[in-house]
Amino acid sequence: MRRLPSLIIISILSLNILSPSYFSNAANTKAAASDTKLVLVKTLTGNLSPKSVTSSNTGLISAQNMMYQHSVTIYDSTTLKLIATIPDSVDLSTYGYSKTPGVYRGAPVEGAYSSDGKFLYVTNYAMYGSGYNHEGHDVCSPASHFDPSFLYRINLSTLKIDDIYPVGTVPKGIAVAPDNSYVLVSNWCSYNVSVIKISSNKNVKTIKVGAYPRGIAINADSSRAYIAQMGGRQIQVLNLNDFTMTSIPIGSNPRAIALSPDGKFLYATLNLSGKVVSWNLETNKLGASIQTGKNARSLAISGDGSALYVTNFLSGTVSKIRSSDMTLIQTIKVCKEPIGITYDIPTSRTWVACYEGSIKVFDNK
Repeated sequence: MRRLPSLIIISILSLNILSPSYFSNAANTKAAASDTKLVLVKTLTGNLSPKSVTSSNTGLISAQNMMYQHSVTIYDSTTLKLIATIPDSVDLSTYGYSKTPGVYRGAPVEGAYSSDGKFLYVTNYAMYGSGYNHEGHDVCSPASHFDPSFLYRINLSTLKIDDIYPVGTVPKGIAVAPDNSYVLVSNWCSYNVSVIKISSNKNVKTIKVGAYPRGIAINADSSRAYIAQMGGRQIQVLNLNDFTMTSIPIGSNPRAIALSPDGKFLYATLNLSGKVVSWNLETNKLGASIQTGKNARSLAISGDGSALYVTNFLSGTVSKIRSSDMTLIQTIKVCKEPIGITYDIPTSRTWVACYEGSIKVFDNK
C-alpha cells in the first residue's frame, strides 16, 4: 500500500485551508461552467469496475469498484495518477465483532468525504465471508431478510480502512453533513436510512423512508437531508435537528440529488423517464424538467452551480444542462454503461465512471 507522496499531502493541506472566497473569486475570473463544453482529457483503465466516482475537492478522486474488484482506487485529481488501491478486506473481530472472526470482504458502492478532508466513508453492497450467506439483491424488501452490511471509514492520511459501522441491507447512497455532525446511509433493501453520529462514532438512529431509498444530499448548514425514494415519487426531507420528516412530490423514480450552492434549488434524476427535474426550495414548487436519455442515473453539479451533469446509463451518454433554465448544452457518447459522475471544483473537471471498467475525465472548456 502506497502512502501519499509528501508533495501531494502538502498540496491537499494547502487546499484545505483555502477560504470559501477563494473558489468564488476564482469562479469570477473564468467562464461559467454553463458556457463551456466537455472535452475528453484522458481515459483511465486498470483494475477497475467503478460503480461511482467521488471528488474530495481537495485533490483526490475515489472510485468505488464493487465486488468485481473488491477495492477503492484513489487518484490525484490534477495529475490523474493512481495514488493507491485500497482492498475492501477487513477483520471484523478487530472492530468488536467477536462472533465473526477472520477476514471479510465488502463491495464498495459509493463514497463521501468528510469536510475536514480526513476521511472517506464507503458503503458496501454486501459482505462476503463466513456467516454471510444471504447476499442482497436489487429487487428486495425488508421481508427478504438479506444480510446486513457495513459502512467503512478510510483514513486519508494512511489510506487504510480504520473503522466500520453496521448499517442496513444493501446500503448504497451516502452523504456527510458539511459540519461533520452525521453520516447518512440509504439502505436499499431495508427501506431506511442509517444515521451515524461522527462525534460518538456510533450509529444513533434508523429512519424509515419507504421503498428503495437512494441518493442523499445535505444542505450547507447541515439542517436538512434530502433522500430520493426511488420506489416512489418523493424526495423525503429529514430535519437533522429533530429527525422529523416531510416530503417533496418530485416525480416517479427519483434516483440522484444535487443541491445548488446557494441552497435555493434541488435537482433530481427521474430514472425510468430519463429526465432531470428542478425544485425551487424557496417557493416549494416544481420547476422545469428536461429529457436527457435512457435511465438518467447519477447527477453532479458544477462548483458555480451553473451546470448539471447526468449519466444516461442505457444511452451510453452524458448530458450537460444549464441549470438556470434547464436547457441542454451538450450530450456526448462516453461508454457502454456510464454509471457514476462527479465534478471536481479545483480543476473544473468532470469524472465519469464506466461500469465496463474505465473512468473518463473531461475538461470543461
